[in-house]
Amino acid sequence: MTIGTALIYDEEMTKYKLLWVDPACKIEVPERLTVSYEALVRNALADRCVSVPVREATDTEILLVHSEEYLEAVKKTPSMSLEDLKEFTLQYGDVYFHPNIYHCAKLAAGSALQLVDWVMTKRVRNGMALVRPPGHHSQRSAANGFCVFNNVAIAARYAQQKYGVKRVLIVDWDIHHGQGVQYCFEDDPNVLYFSWHRYEHQNFWPQLRESNYDSVGKEKGAGFNINVPWNQVGMKNSDYLSVFCHILLPVAYEFCPDLVLVCAGFDSAIGDPEGEMCATPEIFAHLTHLLMNLAEGKLCVVLEGGYNLTSLAQSVCQTVQTLLGDPLPQLADLSCPYRSALESLQCVRSAHRQYWSCLKHAAGLPPAHISTKRIKSVEGEAKTETGEDEKSTEENVWPEPPKRFSPTVRAASVLSDDVTCPDRCKRLNANQDVDPLIVSKLKDSFISDAGGCDTLARVITLVEKMVQNEIRSGLALVCDVTMAITCVVQHVTPDLNNRVLIVYVGNGTVPDHIARDGKTLVVQITSGNKQEQKSKYYIPVCLKNGCSDTSGFMHAVFSLLLPLGYEYNPNLVLLVRMPDSDVCDGVWQHLTGFLQSFAKGHTLVLLQENEKACVSPTASILLGDPAPPLENLQAPNKDDLNVMETLRDRLQLNWKLLQTISESTAAAVQQ
Repeated sequence: MTIGTALIYDEEMTKYKLLWVDPACKIEVPERLTVSYEALVRNALADRCVSVPVREATDTEILLVHSEEYLEAVKKTPSMSLEDLKEFTLQYGDVYFHPNIYHCAKLAAGSALQLVDWVMTKRVRNGMALVRPPGHHSQRSAANGFCVFNNVAIAARYAQQKYGVKRVLIVDWDIHHGQGVQYCFEDDPNVLYFSWHRYEHQNFWPQLRESNYDSVGKEKGAGFNINVPWNQVGMKNSDYLSVFCHILLPVAYEFCPDLVLVCAGFDSAIGDPEGEMCATPEIFAHLTHLLMNLAEGKLCVVLEGGYNLTSLAQSVCQTVQTLLGDPLPQLADLSCPYRSALESLQCVRSAHRQYWSCLKHAAGLPPAHISTKRIKSVEGEAKTETGEDEKSTEENVWPEPPKRFSPTVRAASVLSDDVTCPDRCKRLNANQDVDPLIVSKLKDSFISDAGGCDTLARVITLVEKMVQNEIRSGLALVCDVTMAITCVVQHVTPDLNNRVLIVYVGNGTVPDHIARDGKTLVVQITSGNKQEQKSKYYIPVCLKNGCSDTSGFMHAVFSLLLPLGYEYNPNLVLLVRMPDSDVCDGVWQHLTGFLQSFAKGHTLVLLQENEKACVSPTASILLGDPAPPLENLQAPNKDDLNVMETLRDRLQLNWKLLQTISESTAAAVQQ
């Protein structure tokens, strides 16, 4: 399995700067690159990466996206005088030129191509390119928005041409709309472009009508351009996660890309003067992780914007550390998405439901009078469309992201002697660090069978080492899953700070006492036999065709499980697979990978002892290997959709991240 994370950086790309006074361009400074790289060095991340040398993009490669006339014009800039550079700049928008910028722009584009080469040839699994100038605003015949050549667009065309990549996903989380990327691919059904961006009803730069949610692509590319407009500032981690769970991930999995490219602009992080958002640097760890099982892990991240040097450097470190496979930081206190975010979410889902099976159930557009009210508030009032006073982000202060500690052991197992332990997975033996008190307690409380007691004692030992951060994750074959769940929960939850998320796949009875007090949240994905919801903390998801229906299962993961897990914020995840579940290994692996988002990766997988064939595919995900692609996802069964939508409507009163429309919209629809 391919391992390793590439890092591309060269000081040469810092050797240009603004040579005259221009308030619009003064924030694009060389220090953007140096502080990012220095933070990677200071946090011992650069040394863990594979250093990949830069190279210049060739004319032929640049011409994959740009016109020959534009390229020839830019080639003349190194010999221009200061006055000539000023005059040349005036024909473009919000950009500046310098005698060395042509060289740096070729290095930036070439760095993106180097990253594609190394990932596609499996010399590394993934990587990040720290480049300057950025690229996503530049167009076929125009520089724009600090961008000279469109680095990611060139990389996508290059991957298509050189490696025959059939489907490319481009995720643009920069706070500005990457209109240059949109224009390049808006009629191409082989490139799915997703962008969220500050829009404010076309009042924020680049102030383009085609940046709105209803610009979905053209001709054969209709549906392959997804714009999520942010119509107010101050968006939080909850808003970003909601868009990923309810739009990007379902569509991306249906698209099934062969390569994922990220326009990684960190001006969408807290403290940035351009974005004025409130999402913390840790969110980029999670956004990165949620993309890492697509395209068999082939993920290329290319720097775009980011103008607060503190949050920029922190966000770069969070992203690279996730690419390296370190446990994710927990996201505490996730709240309800803003009303404005939910309205944008609903608009996007409505605009794209005719193109994507996973969105066919989405609600229609919000009532027109709600949109009119929003526009009036932006144009003529001092309040945002939420009706709240607009918050000043100049005073935002945020703590430095917590250190992300990686346990010495990535994954451990509790297996019987006749089961081979997967490579790189540590086996916990019967006589290894098992506390006699644990054995005695188990014999008194649960079981008298010596063999079963020995297994449970090792399971509890494994859990204890996970809680103490000596082991990150684990799996165990047990003779009685229900008893194992009860033992683990009773061992962990006496500590008031501990919360356990149990994801129970398949039929079976979850003990009544487990999901009552809020210390444990149980989500059971099972067959069509209706299960009673016993409390807020027991959530049965009943699929007509059971867990064998890949589309229905994944829809439940995106629309229900991920939002619930993020809002609950557990300290331990128990993933249980029953023998009758019929879930295929590929879906199971993706589920296991997604659950690594929670509890700093502390996931314990419990399997019935006759599920030996599941050990190896499960361990591979716990050890950080990407899951195989899920091909040909179709629309979930209509009955299943109705069940899940009804369930979500009922649950969102208590679980706010399940919302996909605002309360005001829902009320207007009912009137």
